Amino acid sequence: MPSSRARLGVIFLTVFIDLAGFGLVIPILPYYAERFGAGGLGFGALVGMFSGMQFVATVLLGRLSDRVGRRPILLASIVVGCIGYVLFAFAGSYAWLLVARALAGFAGGNISVAQAYIADVTSPAERARGMGLIGAAFGLGFVVGPAIGGVAGHYGGPPAAGLVAAGLCLVNFISAWFILPESLAVEHRARRPLVDAEHLVRGLTDRLMRPAFLVFWIVPFAFSGYIVTLPLYAERAFGWQERELGWFFTTVGVVSAVVQGWAFGKIQRRTGDRALIVWGLVGMAAAIGVIPFARVAGWLYVWAALLAFSNSVVAPAITGLVSRLAGLTEQGAMLGAAQALSALGRLSGPLLFGTIYDRWGPRAALIGSAAIMMGGWLASLGIAADRRRVEAA
Repeated sequence: MPSSRARLGVIFLTVFIDLAGFGLVIPILPYYAERFGAGGLGFGALVGMFSGMQFVATVLLGRLSDRVGRRPILLASIVVGCIGYVLFAFAGSYAWLLVARALAGFAGGNISVAQAYIADVTSPAERARGMGLIGAAFGLGFVVGPAIGGVAGHYGGPPAAGLVAAGLCLVNFISAWFILPESLAVEHRARRPLVDAEHLVRGLTDRLMRPAFLVFWIVPFAFSGYIVTLPLYAERAFGWQERELGWFFTTVGVVSAVVQGWAFGKIQRRTGDRALIVWGLVGMAAAIGVIPFARVAGWLYVWAALLAFSNSVVAPAITGLVSRLAGLTEQGAMLGAAQALSALGRLSGPLLFGTIYDRWGPRAALIGSAAIMMGGWLASLGIAADRRRVEAA
């Protein structure tokens, strides 16, 4: 039996490669889409397609992993991701690029399964710290991915970046096949319909769960305005291309990795999850809202550092909170439902903000994104009434 450290290492690698692959294409995707004549809405549709398929996958994969176990779902999703990145490398039209992003998005739905695996092998007291490990993989993926993608895109174009991402998926599959055992005991497996809205509805209607579920939806919806608008705004205002955008997102990833891999656990033990969520959302809204007023490119880095820090404390805090509220046999389903809401926000947000960008420009899109993020902050205040019960769970 592989050691606990080795198992957590493979889960870390799985999430890292999910985000490294995603990060690899982020500096390339807006300019790749422009080659096929896409504008703000076309780019937003590519971002939204990824998240739409991730929404479908998280609905299915979390529940399926509760039925058949975590290992087979993780392995199959890694293969799908590899195929998606090969298609990305050789897409000859906007339509094929859309298909490639759909496959990569479906594979990205394994995040909820990875979170459930962490929940299986950690105690409730260690749960937030375990989720912080996943958060660190997110951050590190964004360090390595955009740096490689920006350089690969600059010198080798989309084919180079796509093939590197596919190669990372292959490495992940091999390591998971040989190292990752099943984490969900047979007696804890549950047979439920694969497609129903039970846990999603319960999360939104239960007084205790509702604020967290609303945050899970609003934050990525608002954040998508930043993801869609910033590359196009930076190209228009400062002449950025793949290389500049790659180094920018690498900087964001460095901040995220440091916060989630080292600082989060220390801060969370002092403040609790609720304070991190509430104040983190304020920081995210402020960092996005001031971007249109930057007169030099250097300020984009300053506000990105604040945004990365804030997001890096909100994400593991809200995930750990939901996992503690879910029962042992429902962690996969409830985390899957929460992640599905998150993916739904990332599906609808890019379409809205891409349209706003095309019609009214980057300032309207970014200020709108910040305003909606403050709506997430208002939702997070509802956690206060249930603070004792949440912290005691």
